[in-house]
Amino acid sequence: MSTDGEAIRHWWRTSIIDMEPGKIVFRGTPIEELIGTVSFPQMIWLMVRGGTPSEEEARLFEAALVAGVDHGPQAPSIAAGRMAATCGLGLNNVMATGINMLGDVHGGAGEQCAELYYDIADRMDAGAPLEEAVVDGLVQWRSEYGKIVSGFGHRFHKPTDPRAPRLMKLVRDAAIEGTVSGRFADIGVAVQAELGRSRGVPIAMNIDGATAVIFCELGFPAPLSRGLFCLSRSVGILAHAWEQMGQGGRNKGPMPPRFLPQYEPEDNAG
Repeated sequence: MSTDGEAIRHWWRTSIIDMEPGKIVFRGTPIEELIGTVSFPQMIWLMVRGGTPSEEEARLFEAALVAGVDHGPQAPSIAAGRMAATCGLGLNNVMATGINMLGDVHGGAGEQCAELYYDIADRMDAGAPLEEAVVDGLVQWRSEYGKIVSGFGHRFHKPTDPRAPRLMKLVRDAAIEGTVSGRFADIGVAVQAELGRSRGVPIAMNIDGATAVIFCELGFPAPLSRGLFCLSRSVGILAHAWEQMGQGGRNKGPMPPRFLPQYEPEDNAG
């Protein structure tokens, strides 16, 4: 029979950290050996999935993190953070407010897009050519999520999201160097082409579609695309929160006070 001490000790189990007084070891490496020798992206990789990426993998990973940092106060996550900053909250609360805005539509699209890419890759592994796998994958994806395909299209950036071509070039360069396969870059481009063909109008690959390519190329499970985007966007939320605190302002809402929302009385006729 286990003692109470053993029961308490085994309440939480982790392979991430071995910590006791005077000792901090992350996945087998003492913290003092990591400080000053690994970059922050490498540390994120180590903590989330274990192992140490190559310098080339870390650079590609870092590029995806940099690209998603900010998109201005019109982005709900940034706007929420700035509004929270005018309500007397501390930076930690302000950042949490902004991060909590990152859901399926805003911020979570990368996870859904990665799921689509992985599904298409599975179809190709089963013998389907790329074009067929893309068409069938889109049909399946839309049956679950609806007609709007995460990772493509942007309400501001038409016909090109300036972040996506740069990220895709880095993926192509990394594929030439042998850092990644380039397979998911091909899938992403094929999805973009099929969506444009079916619409009759070109459509942009957005930040979520491009970072999903990178995370898939690097072997991250689809749900981590969302978590990694949250890490990235938290930098922008922090910057905007700090700026807003410097600017001042109290109880700023989503629009200036002289503008009021349109009142629409309920139609109770009948």
